[in-house]
Amino acid sequence: MTAIRVRELRKSYGDVHAVQGISFDVGEGEVFALLGPNGAGKTTTVEILEGFRARDAGFVEVFGFDPGKGERQFRERVGVVLQDTAVDRFLTVAETVELLGMGYPAPLPVGEALALVGLSEQRNTRVGKLSGGQRRRLDVAVGLAGDPPLLFLDEPTTGFDPAARAEAWTTIQGLAARGTTIVLTTHYMEEAERLAHRVVIVVDGRVAAEGSPAELRSHERMQTAVTFRTAAGAPAPPLGARRADGAFEVRVEDPTPALHTLTSWAMHAGVRLEDLEVARASLEDVYLELTRDAQLEEPIR
Repeated sequence: MTAIRVRELRKSYGDVHAVQGISFDVGEGEVFALLGPNGAGKTTTVEILEGFRARDAGFVEVFGFDPGKGERQFRERVGVVLQDTAVDRFLTVAETVELLGMGYPAPLPVGEALALVGLSEQRNTRVGKLSGGQRRRLDVAVGLAGDPPLLFLDEPTTGFDPAARAEAWTTIQGLAARGTTIVLTTHYMEEAERLAHRVVIVVDGRVAAEGSPAELRSHERMQTAVTFRTAAGAPAPPLGARRADGAFEVRVEDPTPALHTLTSWAMHAGVRLEDLEVARASLEDVYLELTRDAQLEEPIR
């Protein structure tokens, strides 16, 4: 089943064309990451999906509803976790979630919401006493208060240390396992690579690439790096250019022939290939390649 369907979405602000014909689908129960540099149009796109901003043209459907109409049934199915949320710092954690859930017909039990985000032990703690990571988890609990099937997460781990980020990832993975559809925006490529089933990268208001992280990493435009070192005085290898740090590197689409050439040469010449590594392109490599000059050619699919 499809939770979100977007076709030829467009939005302009005067002469600035923020969104220029974006199209994509999000399946139910999927973790979907919408990525792009600042000004690429992803925030405008998400706000249109959330029903907070009107579109100029195109088709948008969320669980069969047009977000632009702001119908109550649509609102009841959507949870939003913004970068900054304002809740009463004098309420307890449990009181906060209970209060926000009162506006929904079938709110998630407070205890279940807190367990999902790892705040059960803090249920009676006042909001003002929470740490930064705990406060962010409370934001997610607030987004879950109405038990929505769809949750928008805007930069959920900004400012987190590595331990807190790992905890947040576990929480998001738990929500996905529960069947919650999640739309994630983040500037952390590792986060998107770890969590997302599918990714759309937006550049200059258009879709530059879409697919699973694995599909984007393995696309023919992205090359695999083979790196190695040789002992001082060893003959020059048949492949690879020497880097500033003394290691050799060769970039290829298929590393198999390159490895065969190098290992055959090394065996014949009696040379040891030290620190031999084969590194596939990461999602961050793909992202940087596509956003380097913000000039879109053909989308990667």
